[in-house]
Amino acid sequence: MLSLELLGLGKDQEAVYRSLLAESTEGVEELAARLGITESQVRAALDHLVDLELLRPSRDVPGMLRAVSPETGFETILRRQEAELLRRQQELLRSKETVARTVAAYAAERPASPLEDAERLIGLDAIQSRLEALARDLTEECCSIEPGGAQSQASLDAARPLDERALDRGVALRTIYQDSARNDAATLGYARWHTEHGGQIRTCPETPPRMLIFDRRIAVVPIDPANTRLGALCTASPGIVAPLLALFEQTWEMAVPLGADHRACTGGTDGLSPVEHSLLKLLGSGLTDEAAAKRLGVSLRTVRRQMAALMERLNASSRFEAGLKAAQRGWLT
Repeated sequence: MLSLELLGLGKDQEAVYRSLLAESTEGVEELAARLGITESQVRAALDHLVDLELLRPSRDVPGMLRAVSPETGFETILRRQEAELLRRQQELLRSKETVARTVAAYAAERPASPLEDAERLIGLDAIQSRLEALARDLTEECCSIEPGGAQSQASLDAARPLDERALDRGVALRTIYQDSARNDAATLGYARWHTEHGGQIRTCPETPPRMLIFDRRIAVVPIDPANTRLGALCTASPGIVAPLLALFEQTWEMAVPLGADHRACTGGTDGLSPVEHSLLKLLGSGLTDEAAAKRLGVSLRTVRRQMAALMERLNASSRFEAGLKAAQRGWLT
């Protein structure tokens, strides 16, 4: 007999059913001992088998259950599944008709909002609605930059269905995260799911502000990169989209594929990670620890810990001395 999962039987339920087909007189204790599972698992399996009508009360032994033959029991289950499938298909058809009528009515009533110049999207709901519409109309490629390291669970949950539908249609998705996103389990897990389904993910120590570019002709960027909750700007102006696309491509070339060892991809022999290189340059340019942490998408504690390790490695007693020695070694070039 093949696995019966498609008929609604789990591992324990299938084992109990097979046992009762072979030996109908076994009780709960005997089944548990022979199958190596607990008595509570056996009872749960029996209840489920009764619900599926694969077990019925015995007429010979009151209080006992008998196993229904596979021919009879499986046919009953299949007929039930066929009826449920037909019901769902009918519901789906009705839902599609309702959606089509609703969209047509909405399109007829809403004022036109051409994208030749720009459209301000105020509020997360407005942004999400526009992104859903743009993702639905994608035909070739979507390029995005997601700064800030770890992404919020709400953002990941909102992006997943849009990405999944686009990837299923063969749309190329290229995304750039900051290196610090590799340290967040949720973001890293999402990125790995993304690549397993055909998307491309790269990371780099620093990124430009957040952006999404749809089919190389429509861009969505935050009105204020420092506070994305203020809203977004959606534009199809070539004068804006082209520079953004060029910035994305430049960042993409410098970024490291998710599956690569980003510590080994520094292009030098000093052994520094890309984040350590960027940290030295940022602090050397006069940024505070807090500002450097924000630019790198890491915590203030991480910046201070990494800087302490670099000073120890350089045998420097101050930030100024560390900067001099790093420059002498060519680490700031």
